Amino acid sequence: MSIREQISSQPMSMRRRKQQGASRLRPSRLAPHASPRRLYEEQAFTFIEIMVVVAILAILAALVVPRIMGRTDDAKRTAAKVQIRNIEGALQLYKLDNGVYPSTEQGLKSLVEKPSVGVIPKKWKLGGYLPKLPEDPWGNPYKYLSPVQRGEYKVEYEITSLGTDGEVGGEGVNADINNWNLDKE
Repeated sequence: MSIREQISSQPMSMRRRKQQGASRLRPSRLAPHASPRRLYEEQAFTFIEIMVVVAILAILAALVVPRIMGRTDDAKRTAAKVQIRNIEGALQLYKLDNGVYPSTEQGLKSLVEKPSVGVIPKKWKLGGYLPKLPEDPWGNPYKYLSPVQRGEYKVEYEITSLGTDGEVGGEGVNADINNWNLDKE
């Protein structure tokens, strides 16, 4: 009996299994002559290709990092301004309830817990006006004075962040941030 006769006499399921097994043994159509080692070598990156990618990343980092690094101080100054605005809002609510702003002696702490010195407010809001007293973005407490004499004008209160250097005065990123000059920068 010839091979064709043997194959045709076998049940259909046997023929399919043999055909499937045979197709597994055939090399791929893309590279009929390639050995497994050669296929592996063709898929890998060369050292030169990797070095080119590293060089491109280094150039991009050299261009982008200085631009990002210069923005950190600007972001902190903006965050301080936002916090000062929030404290101002809490002070306004305090005054609405009690008729006066907290004194310098009572400080900003009176927005978190009821003052025990100076004029004790009678309608202090249970729970306070702020959940906690924020620090400026550089980790320093905000300075609070009330009332304040600004030249010939008497100002009801002043909130100050001492900036990056944490000292009074300064220029640029070291300049103090006050509630009365938030819009000037």
